[in-house]
Amino acid sequence: MAENLLEVRDLKKHFPITAGVFKHTVGHVKAVDGISFNVKAGETLGIVGESGCGKSTAGRMIMRVLEPTSGTIRLEGQDITKLGGSALRKIRPKFQMVFQDPYASLNPKIAVGDIIAEPLIVNGVATGKQAQKRVADLLETVGLRAEDRVRYPHEFSGGQRQRIGIARALALNPKLIVADEAVSALDVSIQSQVLNLMVDLRKQFNLSYIFISHNLAVVRHISDRVAVMYLGHIVEIADKHDLYENPLHPYTTALLSAAPEPKREGRRERIILQGDVPSPANPPTGCPFHTRCPQVMDICRVQRPELREITPGHTTACHLHN
Repeated sequence: MAENLLEVRDLKKHFPITAGVFKHTVGHVKAVDGISFNVKAGETLGIVGESGCGKSTAGRMIMRVLEPTSGTIRLEGQDITKLGGSALRKIRPKFQMVFQDPYASLNPKIAVGDIIAEPLIVNGVATGKQAQKRVADLLETVGLRAEDRVRYPHEFSGGQRQRIGIARALALNPKLIVADEAVSALDVSIQSQVLNLMVDLRKQFNLSYIFISHNLAVVRHISDRVAVMYLGHIVEIADKHDLYENPLHPYTTALLSAAPEPKREGRRERIILQGDVPSPANPPTGCPFHTRCPQVMDICRVQRPELREITPGHTTACHLHN
């Protein structure tokens, strides 16, 4: 069995709410409120949930773009939670990110070849002809031409720009790539091409992915396991087949019932959740989902359920299964 490449424990991000002339802190937005999970070498973990559930914030903390409020992030056993400066730069090649907007993430004033070569030069991996050779190889690896290195981002389509972003992420031979809504800005036909490219690259380079998306079909296609987030919490983690066929948490069941699927026998009954998602600045007591849960019990209103393994490899945080 593959060892854990990444271990996240009780990770939190609370953004302060300030008021008054002196900007006193009067509360916190609990964007991520204590999540824990592992990613094994060569594995793809999908993180799915509604907009505002904290999945992108979690990805940015793992990348150390955002500083965690508390918790630990271990990469290959090394605690990277508090690393900074040269210590963080030293291990940065091991984990890279592919962003949601393939145009905004590329500098429009710089040629594509220089964009991809920049991490090589900054990290002292390659310069000159060696860097140019590496750039040409990367462009061909992601389905573009080596000659494209002299062109600028605006000369490419959205799908091609995302391929450039993937090539840049691959430049330093990372072990982990965090893909934050990496195909949501692309046409559906292009989405499948980029997803298939990412699957092929995972096999070719033995990559691990954290794939963040609100699209259940996309997550199912690319992931090995799936974590479902709601209001800053992980409410269920399981192998993708187990989770999609046998969801245990009422929120997961509702999400899956809302996903479009071909007409077939045994199609899930549509579950309409009542009410709005609570504010992360004032989350409910007990289970974060109890205000909308169709199966709510008295204990749900006062006691937050812990993530527990219900069947082998299938974990959920729900009093229905405690």
